[in-house]
Formats: sequence, structure tokens, C-alpha cells
Amino acid sequence: MKKALVVWGGMQLHTPERGAHVVCALLEAEGFAVTVTPEYDALGADDVGSNDLVVPVITDGTLAPEKMDRLIAAIRAGTGLAGYHMGLATSFRSSVPFRYAAGCYWVQHPGNIITYRVDVGDHPLLAGIESFEHTSEQYYLNYDPAVDVLATTVFSGEFHPWRKDVVMPVVFTTMHDQGRVFYSSLGHTADELAGGPVREILRRGLLWAAR
Repeated sequence: MKKALVVWGGMQLHTPERGAHVVCALLEAEGFAVTVTPEYDALGADDVGSNDLVVPVITDGTLAPEKMDRLIAAIRAGTGLAGYHMGLATSFRSSVPFRYAAGCYWVQHPGNIITYRVDVGDHPLLAGIESFEHTSEQYYLNYDPAVDVLATTVFSGEFHPWRKDVVMPVVFTTMHDQGRVFYSSLGHTADELAGGPVREILRRGLLWAAR
């Protein structure tokens, strides 16, 4: 049986505990044994590498350098890393090793909650999912050029005219040594994960990232 570790915390606006349990439900339905905890140190435990997947549902936060070293070593050895919205893009902002593994960094969401289009590309992981309109924060990211982009959005320039027509990844995959990394910027709160393409994209990405 595959094992997953889901750790939640940080800004309550993001409903991290509820979101962590959505992730748990998705994985348990696929036969995973899932541990859900608010203890960040679980990500740096001696046995973190026994997990096939780790999912930080965390805004910001810190992890002691020696614990972060264990987490990164586990990912490099094949433990998958997955996140949505704040998870990965804002988690452990001050940690350079984590930023390198995560592949992206949140910098802005012009207009805050707005309706924007998610353009789904031609990629097997998202086969059968059509492009769609979504109402949430449209994340502007700094991202690693090594990522494989699966879905994008275009900034209209309505709120930040100097970023008009910028095409930004919404969903991507990448590798960190032997570890698979999946990220979706969708899911500002757990309510957005209740169903539809946002939930299905997350489900597929979690399964893809797991060792």
C-alpha cells in the first residue's frame, strides 16, 4: 500500500485543514494510507522518505534546516511532492532548497478574486478535461523554466496593465532528481476542491506525483 503524508498550516483564509482532508479523501479513495497532521516537523522526520508522496497544504512557515535537508533528500530519492494554490507556491518561502524543489514562487494575484479562463493543454495527464472559466485568485508566479506546463492562463491587464497578455502556468509537472513534482495554482479555499475540473486536476496530479 502506498503511503502519503499531508501537512497543513498557515493562513486560515486558505482553509488548510479542510483542504488537507480533501487531499486525504482523494488519496484514500485510490488505496493510499494517509497521515494528516498540522505538525510541520513530520516533513523532516527520520522516516519521511518512507512516504510515496508528501503534500504540504501550508502558507509560509519554517522548517529547521536539518529537517528540510531530510525532506529534500527524500524527494531527490523518489518521494513525490505535490501541492495546490498556496501549497508549494508559498510554503517555506525562506528556504532556498524548498524553492528549488517546488519549481515556483507566488508573487501576486492582481484583482484578488476574479473570473478568469484556464486553458488546458494537450497533455495525457489532463486528457478529457476541457478549458474552463474559474473564479478565484489568478496566481502570478515566478517559475522554473524546466517545468512541463499542462494548463495556462492569460492576464488581461485589467488590474495590472503592465502585465497584459502574459501567459502563466496554472498546472505543471517537473522532476527534482528522482522525485516527481506536481503543482496546480487552483484551490484558494477547500470549497474550490469540492468537484469539477479543479478537483479532478488535483486528483490526477497527486497520483502522478506519487512514487
